[in-house]
Parts: sequence; C-alpha cells; structure tokens
Amino acid sequence: MRTRPRHRPPTERVSERADPRLLRVVPQLALAGLAVVLVWPAARGSSAWLGWLPLWLVGMPLAAWWALLRCPLPTLAAFRSLRRDHGQARRRSPPRARKAHTAAA
Repeated sequence: MRTRPRHRPPTERVSERADPRLLRVVPQLALAGLAVVLVWPAARGSSAWLGWLPLWLVGMPLAAWWALLRCPLPTLAAFRSLRRDHGQARRRSPPRARKAHTAAA
C-alpha cells in the first residue's frame, strides 16, 4: 500500500533549484554575448527585427541567469558594507582672518 504525500500549505516555500546544466550554460552564453559585443562592432547596433542587439546578446542572458537563481536581492548587510564607518562629514570652521602685520611708523 502506497502512502500519500503530505499536503504542503501554500504558505510553505518549496525549495527547488534550477537544473545545474542550465546554471552552467546561461552564464557562458552571457559571456559569449559580451565578447561578441566587445569584438564585433556590428553587434553594438540595432536590428529591424530584433531591436538593440546588446540587449539580446548580453542583457537577456543575464536576466535569465538572475531568474534561474530565484531573483536574489542584495541584503541589508551588503549595503552596510558599502557605507563608510566614518559618519557624516562635518563642516570646517571658516579660517580665521589674520591680523595684518603693520610696521610701526
């Protein structure tokens, strides 16, 4: 007798990873598209059928890669590491005017 799989509530997040073959191929396509755009000047232009070619050669493979990684957003800790720990810059006080040194007459 087979047991039925346990029903998961819709709020429970299912952890599914993308196919590793796709995760290997899509970044290679993005790098190949970047190489084509950098080396071949015609790939930097536009096509009547496709539109702007760098979008399709570089941008769309990068967007697909990001989607395969389940669209991770940067964490707050990443933003904090970019910030300097010196605090806000303070204004300097204006330089004091020097008294003119006059020779006694």
